Amino acid sequence: MQAPNSILITGASSGIGEALANCYAAPSVHLALTGRDKDRLEQVAADCRDQGAKVLTELIDVQECDRLSFWMKRIDETAPLDLVIANAGISAGTGSGGETAEQARRIMAVNVDGVFNTVLPAIELMKPRKTGQVAIMSSLAAFKGFPGAPAYCASKAAVRLWGESLRGELFAQGIGISVICPGFVRSRMTAVNNFPMPLLMDGDRAAQIIQRGLAKNRPRIVFPFRLYAVVWMLAVLPATLIDPVLRKLPQKT
Repeated sequence: MQAPNSILITGASSGIGEALANCYAAPSVHLALTGRDKDRLEQVAADCRDQGAKVLTELIDVQECDRLSFWMKRIDETAPLDLVIANAGISAGTGSGGETAEQARRIMAVNVDGVFNTVLPAIELMKPRKTGQVAIMSSLAAFKGFPGAPAYCASKAAVRLWGESLRGELFAQGIGISVICPGFVRSRMTAVNNFPMPLLMDGDRAAQIIQRGLAKNRPRIVFPFRLYAVVWMLAVLPATLIDPVLRKLPQKT
């Protein structure tokens, strides 16, 4: 696919979103970045401008459906969007009992409704041009439910299946859909984990893998492969065999 010139990234103030913004930043590239932390978002924007990119930022929670849609339309009017990355997401959990009811509802609102609020307006903007690409941030947690993070796993599974379904639906309209399923990536989200994170990867490395996958319009961008193989195996083996093992895994704090 042709390299995108106008890119919108949600959740760009830290983690994979920040790394992706820096990865795509280059002269003649227009970046539209959203986040909820003003200082961090402006620092990311400054770093991208230093690389020659034209950057616009907006403090928006992806739950703000109408406001996010209006901003996306405004961006599209001046720099028609080539690539929209629905990256914003959260996790939660407690060492004494997994996610609380409040956390579970918040996770679903951000990780599922927030993705809908980003992707659906993007599709409508791209349809008349019959071109464009949308990337949905899922997770390796989308392939198997893990104790301690049921809402997180469910939210990532929901957007993975939704994205994979959309890909076939929108193919004839010239819009590419890719689902991104990373393993553990260094970020503010994983920094609070007090348990071993196998094959932990830097954000810059993850962003490079994602960028290459999107350039090839891959349906599913999954990494690291060895961890994916383990999760896939856990998903296909009988629950009676796997559940006793999973119940012994450490939980988030």
